[in-house]
Amino acid sequence: MGLHPVSEATEQSPFGSLSADEFYNRHSVSHSSAFVTNPRGLKLFTQWWSPLSGRPLGLVAVVHGFTSESSWFLQLTSVLFAKSGFLTCAIDHQGHGFSDGLITHIPDINPVVDDCISFFDDFRSRHVPPHLPSFLYSESLGGAIAIYITLRQKTLWDGLILNGAMCGISPKFKPPWPLEHLLSLVATLVPTWHVIPTRGSIAGVSFKEPWKKKLALASPRRTVARPRAATAYELMRVCRDLQGQFHEVEVPFLIVHGGDDVVCDPSCVEELHRRAMSVDKTIKIYPGMWHQLIGEAEEDVDKVFADILDWLNTRTETVAVDGGA
Repeated sequence: MGLHPVSEATEQSPFGSLSADEFYNRHSVSHSSAFVTNPRGLKLFTQWWSPLSGRPLGLVAVVHGFTSESSWFLQLTSVLFAKSGFLTCAIDHQGHGFSDGLITHIPDINPVVDDCISFFDDFRSRHVPPHLPSFLYSESLGGAIAIYITLRQKTLWDGLILNGAMCGISPKFKPPWPLEHLLSLVATLVPTWHVIPTRGSIAGVSFKEPWKKKLALASPRRTVARPRAATAYELMRVCRDLQGQFHEVEVPFLIVHGGDDVVCDPSCVEELHRRAMSVDKTIKIYPGMWHQLIGEAEEDVDKVFADILDWLNTRTETVAVDGGA
Protein backbone atom coordinates (compact mmCIF):
# COMPACT_ATOMS: atom_id res chain seq x y z
CA MET A 1 0.00 0.00 0.00
CA GLY A 2 1.32 3.43 -0.97
CA LEU A 3 1.90 6.42 1.27
CA HIS A 4 -1.05 8.28 -0.30
CA PRO A 5 -4.55 6.81 0.25
CA VAL A 6 -5.28 7.15 -3.49
CA SER A 7 -3.50 3.79 -3.81
CA GLU A 8 -6.66 2.24 -2.29
CA ALA A 9 -9.09 3.90 -4.73
CA THR A 10 -10.80 2.22 -7.71
CA GLU A 11 -12.21 3.54 -10.97
CA GLN A 12 -15.60 3.94 -9.30
CA SER A 13 -14.82 5.15 -5.77
CA PRO A 14 -12.09 7.09 -3.97
CA PHE A 15 -12.66 4.77 -0.99
CA GLY A 16 -12.23 1.57 -2.99
CA SER A 17 -14.48 -1.20 -1.64
CA LEU A 18 -14.98 0.52 1.74
CA SER A 19 -17.71 2.88 2.92
CA ALA A 20 -16.61 6.41 3.80
CA ASP A 21 -16.79 5.65 7.55
CA GLU A 22 -14.81 2.42 7.14
CA PHE A 23 -12.20 4.34 5.18
CA TYR A 24 -11.83 7.00 7.87
CA ASN A 25 -11.53 4.34 10.57
CA ARG A 26 -8.90 2.50 8.58
CA HIS A 27 -6.80 5.67 8.49
CA SER A 28 -7.50 6.68 12.11
CA VAL A 29 -9.19 9.97 11.29
CA SER A 30 -12.58 11.45 12.18
CA HIS A 31 -14.69 13.35 9.68
CA SER A 32 -17.36 16.05 10.06
CA SER A 33 -19.19 18.37 7.69
CA ALA A 34 -21.52 21.38 7.82
CA PHE A 35 -23.14 23.90 5.52
CA VAL A 36 -22.47 27.61 6.03
CA THR A 37 -24.37 30.46 4.38
CA ASN A 38 -22.28 33.24 2.85
CA PRO A 39 -23.30 36.93 2.61
CA ARG A 40 -24.69 36.30 -0.89
CA GLY A 41 -27.16 33.74 0.50
CA LEU A 42 -25.38 30.71 -0.97
CA LYS A 43 -25.14 27.56 1.15
CA LEU A 44 -21.54 26.33 1.00
CA PHE A 45 -20.40 22.85 1.96
CA THR A 46 -17.51 22.57 4.41
CA GLN A 47 -15.83 19.53 5.93
CA TRP A 48 -12.92 18.64 8.16
CA TRP A 49 -10.81 15.67 9.23
CA SER A 50 -8.97 15.19 12.52
CA PRO A 51 -6.34 12.69 13.66
CA LEU A 52 -7.77 10.25 16.20
CA SER A 53 -4.54 9.78 18.11
CA GLY A 54 -1.95 12.18 19.49
CA ARG A 55 -1.99 15.95 19.69
CA PRO A 56 -2.47 17.70 16.32
CA LEU A 57 0.66 19.22 14.80
CA GLY A 58 -1.11 22.11 13.11
CA LEU A 59 -3.84 23.13 10.70
CA VAL A 60 -3.92 22.47 6.94
CA ALA A 61 -6.64 24.44 5.14
CA VAL A 62 -7.34 22.92 1.71
CA VAL A 63 -8.31 25.00 -1.34
CA HIS A 64 -9.59 23.09 -4.39
CA GLY A 65 -9.35 24.04 -8.06
CA PHE A 66 -11.68 24.78 -10.96
CA THR A 67 -14.25 21.98 -11.63
CA SER A 68 -12.90 20.15 -8.56
CA GLU A 69 -14.36 19.80 -5.04
CA SER A 70 -13.22 19.12 -1.50
CA SER A 71 -14.47 15.52 -1.72
CA TRP A 72 -13.48 12.77 -4.17
CA PHE A 73 -9.75 12.92 -5.10
CA LEU A 74 -8.91 15.88 -2.91
CA GLN A 75 -10.50 14.27 0.14
CA LEU A 76 -7.87 11.51 -0.09
CA THR A 77 -5.14 14.13 0.25
CA SER A 78 -7.00 15.66 3.22
CA VAL A 79 -7.11 12.21 4.84
CA LEU A 80 -3.36 11.90 4.26
CA PHE A 81 -2.77 15.20 6.09
CA ALA A 82 -5.09 14.20 8.96
CA LYS A 83 -3.54 10.75 9.43
CA SER A 84 -0.15 12.52 9.41
CA GLY A 85 -1.23 14.57 12.43
CA PHE A 86 -2.81 17.73 10.99
CA LEU A 87 -6.28 19.12 11.59
CA THR A 88 -7.51 19.52 8.01
CA CYS A 89 -10.45 21.55 6.71
CA ALA A 90 -11.87 22.39 3.28
CA ILE A 91 -14.69 24.28 1.59
CA ASP A 92 -16.47 23.77 -1.75
CA HIS A 93 -16.39 27.02 -3.75
CA GLN A 94 -19.66 28.36 -5.15
CA GLY A 95 -20.89 26.24 -8.04
CA HIS A 96 -18.62 23.34 -7.07
CA GLY A 97 -19.13 20.11 -5.15
CA PHE A 98 -22.07 20.28 -2.75
CA SER A 99 -22.21 24.09 -2.64
CA ASP A 100 -24.90 26.31 -4.14
CA GLY A 101 -24.34 28.35 -7.27
CA LEU A 102 -24.36 28.01 -11.04
CA ILE A 103 -22.17 25.02 -11.91
CA THR A 104 -18.44 25.96 -12.07
CA HIS A 105 -19.30 29.64 -12.58
CA ILE A 106 -16.84 32.09 -10.97
CA PRO A 107 -17.28 35.47 -12.68
CA ASP A 108 -15.44 37.21 -9.82
CA ILE A 109 -12.72 35.57 -7.74
CA ASN A 110 -12.96 38.00 -4.80
CA PRO A 111 -16.15 36.63 -3.16
CA VAL A 112 -14.65 33.13 -3.38
CA VAL A 113 -11.53 34.37 -1.56
CA ASP A 114 -13.84 35.98 1.02
CA ASP A 115 -15.68 32.67 1.52
CA CYS A 116 -12.43 30.80 2.14
CA ILE A 117 -11.10 33.38 4.59
CA SER A 118 -14.40 33.47 6.50
CA PHE A 119 -14.58 29.69 6.88
CA PHE A 120 -10.88 29.15 7.63
CA ASP A 121 -10.89 31.94 10.25
CA ASP A 122 -14.01 30.51 11.90
CA PHE A 123 -12.63 26.95 11.86
CA ARG A 124 -9.32 28.10 13.35
CA SER A 125 -11.07 30.01 16.16
CA ARG A 126 -13.25 26.99 17.03
CA HIS A 127 -10.91 24.03 16.61
CA VAL A 128 -7.24 25.07 16.50
CA PRO A 129 -5.24 25.95 19.64
CA PRO A 130 -3.58 29.37 19.21
CA HIS A 131 -0.01 28.02 19.40
CA LEU A 132 -0.41 25.61 16.47
CA PRO A 133 0.92 26.61 13.03
CA SER A 134 -1.48 27.08 10.11
CA PHE A 135 -0.80 26.12 6.49
CA LEU A 136 -2.68 26.41 3.22
CA TYR A 137 -2.64 23.52 0.72
CA SER A 138 -3.93 24.40 -2.74
CA GLU A 139 -4.36 22.88 -6.18
CA SER A 140 -4.67 24.57 -9.59
CA LEU A 141 -7.05 27.57 -9.37
CA GLY A 142 -6.97 27.00 -5.61
CA GLY A 143 -3.33 28.11 -5.77
CA ALA A 144 -4.37 31.52 -7.07
CA ILE A 145 -7.05 31.76 -4.37
CA ALA A 146 -4.55 30.74 -1.68
CA ILE A 147 -2.03 33.36 -2.82
CA TYR A 148 -4.75 36.01 -2.57
CA ILE A 149 -5.55 34.75 0.95
CA THR A 150 -1.93 35.16 2.06
CA LEU A 151 -1.68 38.61 0.45
CA ARG A 152 -4.69 39.68 2.55
CA GLN A 153 -3.64 37.84 5.73
CA LYS A 154 0.12 38.31 5.71
CA THR A 155 0.74 37.27 9.31
CA LEU A 156 -1.84 34.52 9.81
CA TRP A 157 -0.30 31.71 7.74
CA ASP A 158 2.91 29.85 8.47
CA GLY A 159 3.22 28.35 5.01
CA LEU A 160 1.59 27.76 1.64
CA ILE A 161 1.76 24.67 -0.58
CA LEU A 162 1.06 25.27 -4.27
CA ASN A 163 0.31 22.05 -6.18
CA GLY A 164 -0.06 22.69 -9.93
CA ALA A 165 -0.92 26.31 -9.12
CA MET A 166 -2.72 28.48 -11.65
CA CYS A 167 -0.36 31.44 -11.97
CA GLY A 168 -0.65 31.33 -15.74
CA ILE A 169 -2.75 29.23 -18.12
CA SER A 170 -0.64 27.25 -20.58
CA PRO A 171 -0.78 28.42 -24.23
CA LYS A 172 -1.28 24.70 -25.02
CA PHE A 173 -4.65 24.79 -23.27
CA LYS A 174 -6.20 28.25 -23.45
CA PRO A 175 -8.55 29.40 -26.24
CA PRO A 176 -7.25 30.15 -29.75
CA TRP A 177 -5.83 33.66 -30.19
CA PRO A 178 -8.81 35.52 -31.74
CA LEU A 179 -11.29 34.25 -29.15
CA GLU A 180 -8.97 35.02 -26.26
CA HIS A 181 -9.00 38.66 -27.32
CA LEU A 182 -12.79 38.70 -27.78
CA LEU A 183 -13.38 37.20 -24.33
CA SER A 184 -14.13 40.47 -22.56
CA LEU A 185 -16.93 41.22 -25.04
CA VAL A 186 -18.34 37.68 -24.93
CA ALA A 187 -18.12 37.65 -21.12
CA THR A 188 -20.12 40.87 -20.94
CA LEU A 189 -22.80 39.89 -23.46
CA VAL A 190 -23.26 36.18 -22.66
CA PRO A 191 -21.45 35.56 -19.36
CA THR A 192 -22.82 32.08 -18.64
CA TRP A 193 -22.49 30.53 -22.11
CA HIS A 194 -20.36 27.40 -22.37
CA VAL A 195 -18.82 28.79 -25.53
CA ILE A 196 -15.12 28.88 -24.73
CA PRO A 197 -13.18 26.14 -26.50
CA THR A 198 -10.15 24.68 -24.78
CA ARG A 199 -7.63 22.31 -26.29
CA GLY A 200 -8.96 19.15 -24.65
CA SER A 201 -10.98 18.48 -21.49
CA ILE A 202 -9.37 19.44 -18.19
CA ALA A 203 -9.58 15.88 -16.83
CA GLY A 204 -8.28 14.46 -20.10
CA VAL A 205 -5.02 16.42 -19.95
CA SER A 206 -4.64 16.42 -16.15
CA PHE A 207 -4.60 12.74 -15.10
CA LYS A 208 -1.93 10.56 -16.67
CA GLU A 209 -3.09 7.19 -15.27
CA PRO A 210 -6.15 6.08 -17.31
CA TRP A 211 -7.97 4.57 -14.30
CA LYS A 212 -7.58 7.79 -12.34
CA LYS A 213 -9.01 9.77 -15.26
CA LYS A 214 -12.05 7.44 -15.10
CA LEU A 215 -12.32 7.99 -11.35
CA ALA A 216 -12.17 11.77 -11.82
CA LEU A 217 -15.04 11.63 -14.31
CA ALA A 218 -17.01 9.24 -12.07
CA SER A 219 -17.71 11.99 -9.54
CA PRO A 220 -21.43 12.78 -9.78
CA ARG A 221 -20.64 16.44 -9.13
CA ARG A 222 -17.98 16.93 -11.83
CA THR A 223 -18.83 18.67 -15.10
CA VAL A 224 -17.13 18.11 -18.44
CA ALA A 225 -18.72 21.20 -19.99
CA ARG A 226 -16.59 23.97 -21.47
CA PRO A 227 -15.81 26.95 -19.22
CA ARG A 228 -18.42 29.71 -19.20
CA ALA A 229 -17.40 32.94 -20.91
CA ALA A 230 -17.26 35.19 -17.81
CA THR A 231 -15.45 32.49 -15.83
CA ALA A 232 -12.82 31.97 -18.55
CA TYR A 233 -12.29 35.72 -18.75
CA GLU A 234 -11.93 35.96 -14.95
CA LEU A 235 -9.41 33.09 -14.80
CA MET A 236 -7.21 34.82 -17.36
CA ARG A 237 -7.58 38.16 -15.56
CA VAL A 238 -6.59 36.51 -12.27
CA CYS A 239 -3.39 35.19 -13.84
CA ARG A 240 -2.43 38.65 -15.11
CA ASP A 241 -3.32 40.24 -11.77
CA LEU A 242 -1.33 37.73 -9.75
CA GLN A 243 1.71 38.05 -11.98
CA GLY A 244 1.70 41.74 -11.13
CA GLN A 245 1.78 40.89 -7.40
CA PHE A 246 4.39 38.10 -7.28
CA HIS A 247 6.85 40.49 -5.64
CA GLU A 248 4.41 41.06 -2.74
CA VAL A 249 4.30 37.38 -1.71
CA GLU A 250 6.05 36.99 1.67
CA VAL A 251 4.68 33.71 3.05
CA PRO A 252 6.97 30.65 3.22
CA PHE A 253 5.94 28.40 0.33
CA LEU A 254 6.53 25.12 -1.44
CA ILE A 255 5.74 24.79 -5.15
CA VAL A 256 5.21 21.29 -6.58
CA HIS A 257 4.42 21.19 -10.29
CA GLY A 258 4.46 18.72 -13.16
CA GLY A 259 7.07 19.50 -15.80
CA ASP A 260 4.65 18.41 -18.55
CA ASP A 261 1.65 20.33 -17.16
CA VAL A 262 -0.29 21.65 -20.18
CA VAL A 263 -3.04 23.31 -18.09
CA CYS A 264 -1.13 25.62 -15.72
CA ASP A 265 2.18 26.80 -17.13
CA PRO A 266 5.22 25.68 -15.07
CA SER A 267 7.19 28.74 -16.21
CA CYS A 268 4.75 30.99 -14.34
CA VAL A 269 5.35 29.32 -10.96
CA GLU A 270 9.07 29.50 -11.69
CA GLU A 271 8.62 33.26 -12.08
CA LEU A 272 6.70 33.40 -8.79
CA HIS A 273 9.57 31.57 -7.11
CA ARG A 274 12.09 34.05 -8.54
CA ARG A 275 10.17 37.23 -7.72
CA ALA A 276 8.53 36.46 -4.36
CA MET A 277 9.90 38.28 -1.31
CA SER A 278 9.57 35.11 0.78
CA VAL A 279 12.80 34.19 2.54
CA ASP A 280 11.72 30.55 2.79
CA LYS A 281 10.72 29.38 -0.70
CA THR A 282 11.13 25.99 -2.36
CA ILE A 283 10.24 24.83 -5.87
CA LYS A 284 10.09 21.25 -7.17
CA ILE A 285 9.28 20.70 -10.85
CA TYR A 286 8.81 16.98 -11.54
CA PRO A 287 9.93 16.07 -15.08
CA GLY A 288 7.33 14.24 -17.17
CA MET A 289 4.48 14.69 -14.68
CA TRP A 290 1.13 16.23 -15.63
CA HIS A 291 -1.20 18.81 -14.07
CA GLN A 292 -2.76 16.53 -11.44
CA LEU A 293 0.19 15.06 -9.55
CA ILE A 294 -2.21 12.68 -7.77
CA GLY A 295 -2.96 11.29 -11.24
CA GLU A 296 0.53 9.87 -11.71
CA ALA A 297 1.75 6.32 -11.04
CA GLU A 298 1.76 5.27 -7.36
CA GLU A 299 5.50 5.65 -6.79
CA ASP A 300 5.46 9.17 -8.29
CA VAL A 301 2.44 10.21 -6.19
CA ASP A 302 4.22 8.95 -3.08
CA LYS A 303 7.40 10.85 -4.01
CA VAL A 304 5.52 14.15 -4.41
CA PHE A 305 3.51 13.79 -1.20
CA ALA A 306 6.53 12.62 0.78
CA ASP A 307 8.18 15.89 -0.28
CA ILE A 308 5.07 17.82 0.82
CA LEU A 309 4.86 16.10 4.22
CA ASP A 310 8.59 16.56 4.79
CA TRP A 311 8.19 20.29 4.08
CA LEU A 312 5.20 20.56 6.42
CA ASN A 313 6.85 18.64 9.24
CA THR A 314 10.04 20.68 9.01
CA ARG A 315 8.12 23.95 9.27
CA THR A 316 5.93 22.60 12.07
CA GLU A 317 9.09 21.86 14.07
CA THR A 318 10.46 25.33 13.28
CA VAL A 319 7.28 27.05 14.49
CA ALA A 320 7.30 24.89 17.65
CA VAL A 321 10.90 25.88 18.42
CA ASP A 322 10.22 29.58 17.74
CA GLY A 323 7.01 29.46 19.76
CA GLY A 324 8.81 27.91 22.69
CA ALA A 325 11.71 30.34 22.62
